[in-house]
Amino acid sequence: MRISRLVLFHVLILTICLAAFVLPIAAFAESDQAAAERILGSQWRQLSTRAGIVFAGTVLSGGVRTVATDRPVPSIVLRFRVDRAIAGVDAGQILTIHEWTGALLQQKPMRPGERFLLFLYPPSHLGLTSPIGGRQGQIRLDSTGQIVARRSDLLSRQTAMQPISSSASHSSTRAPVRLDQLTRAIRSARGN
Repeated sequence: MRISRLVLFHVLILTICLAAFVLPIAAFAESDQAAAERILGSQWRQLSTRAGIVFAGTVLSGGVRTVATDRPVPSIVLRFRVDRAIAGVDAGQILTIHEWTGALLQQKPMRPGERFLLFLYPPSHLGLTSPIGGRQGQIRLDSTGQIVARRSDLLSRQTAMQPISSSASHSSTRAPVRLDQLTRAIRSARGN
């Protein structure tokens, strides 16, 4: 009988410890949708569904070229390695995009070696595309490509097109947002 009471006592102590320490930690875990709203703004679902191409990738190179049409159009050519395919591309693919040079005024320059989560418009009939909303569709990732850059970096690149949600202003005290969370939220919004 004594062993049974001792076992019950230990089970009770273990249960109390779990309730006191583990459950509050789980309550603070941010949902994928809340993380997407914190990083992408309140219109994150529309951003996710408007994009023709969504991926996390590494910038390989960039330069200026002219798109050959009846009226030559100067464009910026960027090459990416697709590290994580979300929509419209395949993982491992080397993707070359052509952007109208005027679109560069609305976004942060992308340099070789940098990593981004990109939401690109579907390519136009000239083959041109750019991040949706400029900087809104261009999310900087850390050097591992797995964690969204700190919110202070995001605040410095935010455009007037999408105001930052009020919850975003306090995000520097929250846990970093992982690319996995955003990927799940984006795919969910797209019905994937």
